[in-house]
Amino acid sequence: MFFGCEGVCLSFGGRRILDKVNCSAEPGRINGLVGPNGAGKTSLFEVMSGRYTPEQGSVVLDGEDLTRLPFHNRARAGLARTFQSPVVPSTLTVGEAFRAARKSHRPYLSKHDAEWAARLVHLEVSWETPAASLGTFDRRKLLLACLVMRRPRVLLMDEPASGLINAEIDELDLIMRRLVDEYAMAVILIEHRLELLAAVADDCVVLDLGRVIATGDPLTVFDDPAVREAYFETPDA
Repeated sequence: MFFGCEGVCLSFGGRRILDKVNCSAEPGRINGLVGPNGAGKTSLFEVMSGRYTPEQGSVVLDGEDLTRLPFHNRARAGLARTFQSPVVPSTLTVGEAFRAARKSHRPYLSKHDAEWAARLVHLEVSWETPAASLGTFDRRKLLLACLVMRRPRVLLMDEPASGLINAEIDELDLIMRRLVDEYAMAVILIEHRLELLAAVADDCVVLDLGRVIATGDPLTVFDDPAVREAYFETPDA
């Protein structure tokens, strides 16, 4: 396993949120993470990124145990994460946001690194533009560019297609495929847009009530009776 978690258990207030969860990703591949609301997907990302510490289990990156490392040390090790809401610094321009990201920790990066990342994610706006005035997709591109300029080895993406129209989702598909195909990033993707997962994911893990109920290629997983019952089919009225 290049990156992922094994046997992760997490509870809050006596309620089990994650129960012996395994999930992994390899360089140059996308692993989808799906499940109904409350299944534990974002909580698993919190464990992987270091915001939550599991009661049991481990998080590993290229043989190194990250389980007890804080999130900023994981970032330095090559782990990057996006969030469901594309919150950008409201008082900064696009260029200033890039500068803050370039100077966030050593080694400091150059403006050329930011320009390269902006081209990679197709962010085509003036750097004098206030970040707060950007549309949803350009906000997502800005945040993604600030991450990929450091060439992370692992990228955790939490519902990146949320709020996007179909044409934008198609463009996002191309961006993600380039990140894994050309730069060999390992990606774990939480997404409710099944058409996006079917198009880009190499494998999928399905959670329900904090447990893994299915793993495999997307089309096989989506057709699993247990998955359809938990996620795709609504109970009879």
